[in-house]
Amino acid sequence: MAKEKKLVEAITSMEEDFAQWYTDVVKKAELCDYTSVKGCMVIKPAGYAIWENIQAELDRRFKATGVQNVYMPMFIPESLLQKEKEHVEGFAPEVAWVTHGGLEPLQERLCVRPTSETLFCDFYKGDIHSHRDLPKVYNQWCSVVRWEKTTRPFLRSREFLWQEGHTAHATAEEAEERTIQMLNVYADFCEEVLAIPVIKGQKTDKEKFAGAKATYTIEALMHDGKALQSGTSHNFGDGFARAFGIQYADKDNTLKYVHQTSWGMTTRMIGALIMVHGDNSGLVLPPAIAPVQAVVIPIQQRKPEVVEKTAELYQILKEAGIRVKLDDTDKSPGFKFAEQEMRGIPVRIECGPNDIEKGEAVICRRDTREKIVVKFEELAEKVKETLSAMQHEMLERARAHRDAHTYTALDYETFKDTIENRPGFVKAMWCGDQACEDKIKEDVQATSRCMPFVQEHLADTCVCCGKPAKKMVYWGRAY
Repeated sequence: MAKEKKLVEAITSMEEDFAQWYTDVVKKAELCDYTSVKGCMVIKPAGYAIWENIQAELDRRFKATGVQNVYMPMFIPESLLQKEKEHVEGFAPEVAWVTHGGLEPLQERLCVRPTSETLFCDFYKGDIHSHRDLPKVYNQWCSVVRWEKTTRPFLRSREFLWQEGHTAHATAEEAEERTIQMLNVYADFCEEVLAIPVIKGQKTDKEKFAGAKATYTIEALMHDGKALQSGTSHNFGDGFARAFGIQYADKDNTLKYVHQTSWGMTTRMIGALIMVHGDNSGLVLPPAIAPVQAVVIPIQQRKPEVVEKTAELYQILKEAGIRVKLDDTDKSPGFKFAEQEMRGIPVRIECGPNDIEKGEAVICRRDTREKIVVKFEELAEKVKETLSAMQHEMLERARAHRDAHTYTALDYETFKDTIENRPGFVKAMWCGDQACEDKIKEDVQATSRCMPFVQEHLADTCVCCGKPAKKMVYWGRAY
C-alpha cells in the first residue's frame, strides 16, 4: 500500500504554486522525465501518445490543403546559415554548433538546426526552375535544437519536436494566402481538437520571426493568466529568395524570385493542454486528443462475473470506435480512480456485482466528476454522447476563462495596474512605435502578443505615449 499511496499523493495546488503544480502534473502523469542534459527531456509513452495524436490530426489537416511531407538534414553549414543576415542574427544566441567529426576538427562548423529555412532555400535553389515547378508546399516532422537559458518541460526545452512547413510560390498574393490559410488550420485544430480558444493576429515588427516580412500568430491564455504563443505562420516575401538566388522562369520567360512562407507548431502544445485544462487532481485531456478516452474499472474484480462483464463492456466500447482500456490490474479501485484522474482519461466506467445485478454501469466524467448510471445496452452510445459533451464544454469553459481574464486599459496607469494585479490579456491601443513596446516590457515585463485581425477602436491615442493610435493590441506576460 505504501507504493500505491506514493503514486497518487496530492500534487501541489495550482493556487499555492502554479509552476510547481505544472511540474508535479508533468511528472506524476508520467508525461516526460528529465535527462543528464539540462533542458532536454525524455518524452514518456503517455506524453508521446498525445504528441502522436497531435501529429496525426495536424498531418491530416495539412494534407487536405495539398501539403507533402519531406525531410531535411539536421546539420546546416555555417556559410549557409550566414546567407540571410537578419535570420542568423535572430537565432545566433540559441545555436548549438558541431565542431568535430570523430576526432578531427571540421573545416567548417555545422549548426544543429534551430529551424530549417536555409536548408529549404538551398534545396529550392536547385529544384525550382520554371513556373511549372510551383508551388512547392512542403512540411517536415523533426526535432530542432535551441540553446535556451531557462527551460521547462514541453514549454521551453533545448530540443523539441515540431513540424515546420516551408512553401514557395510564384506571387506575393499566393504566399500571403498560404500564410493565412495555415494559421487558420492551427486555430481550428486548437479549438476543435485541443479545446483551446485562441486569438488570431499579426505580430509586431519587434516580435516577428527573424527574416520574415510578416508573422501571424495564435495566442492562448493559460489558467494562471499568462499567454502562450501556440502556433505561428510567417510570410517571407522574396527576402530569402533574393539571398539564396531562388528564381524561376515565368510564362513570359522572364526570371522572377519566388515568394516563401513557413509555419510551425511544437510539443509545447502538450504544456498548453496541461495549463488550460488541468486541475488539482492532475491532467484533464479533451476527448478528441486523449490517447485513452475511457477506462473500464472492475469493482471487486476477484469475482468471476465481474471479470467476465467488464471484459465484455471493454469489447463493446472498443468495437464502437472508442479508445478504451480495461484496468484489470490488482491495484485497489480507489488507486485506479486516482490514477485515471491524474492521467486525465476523460471518462471511467465502474462496474461491480451490484451493478451487474441491476444490468447497469456507472460513467464518471473526469472534468466535472459527474456520475451517470446507464444500462449495459446503452453504454457505448452514452459514452460517445458524454465524450462529445465534454469536448464542447471544455472549450466553452476555457473560452469563458479567457474572456473573464481579458481586460481593457485606456490609460497607462490602469494598464500597468492591470498587468501587475490582474493576470490575463490586456487590450490597449498602440501608436506603432517600438519605443513604447520596449518601455512596457521594461516597466511591467509584458509584451505585445498580437495585433488581432478583428480590431476594436478603444481610444484615439496610444496607451503608453499618448500619440495617435494605429492598432489595438493584446498585451500580456507570456511563457
